[in-house]
Amino acid sequence: MAKKQKYYVVWFGNPAGIYRSWEACKEAIEGISGAQYKSFETLEEAKIAFDKEYEDYKGTTRKKRSPLTEQERKKYGEPNLYSIAVDAASSGNPGIMEYRGVDTQTHQELFRQGPFREGTNNIGEFLAIVHGLALLKKQKSDRLIYSDSKIAMGWVLRKKCNTKLKPSHKNQALFDLIARAENWLKQNYYTTPILKWETKAWGEIPADFGRK
Repeated sequence: MAKKQKYYVVWFGNPAGIYRSWEACKEAIEGISGAQYKSFETLEEAKIAFDKEYEDYKGTTRKKRSPLTEQERKKYGEPNLYSIAVDAASSGNPGIMEYRGVDTQTHQELFRQGPFREGTNNIGEFLAIVHGLALLKKQKSDRLIYSDSKIAMGWVLRKKCNTKLKPSHKNQALFDLIARAENWLKQNYYTTPILKWETKAWGEIPADFGRK
């Protein structure tokens, strides 16, 4: 009997993403302390899981997450509406990718880039945060930024888009943008807080593309 196809989600690795073989998944997590990954039976399950938190799937069996109680939600408080929210969407890993930023309170779109022919969700999340930082600095605004990607927030902190995606003629424009974003981070000082959007308490981030 042929071995059943499995899909592997890597939430924290190099890079994060969805992989169609254990060999590819292993390469992404090898040498990564605290790597976060899990296998799924279908691609659809893997896509849903990748957009959520590793903690929702951690353990030997997958458990459906129960809605937070009122007391649990209170621990997170409410989001600061004096902010912008950023997000990205990708049709694959890699695939057609775009990103945007919106006013958290009104959901008015403030910027949008793409679609890029060959990108990843993590790259889009990284670029969205940097775009937001540059915009707020230009406007001399003291608003904060919300992102639902811990990986992208870490890349911004390190001033490096730590993707394994290889440059090609298809994604040249995207890699040019990545280089510009990295240079901006290295050459500019900012005080804008970058905070994690707590999806399980507040729902989808306002900048979400609604393609799940």
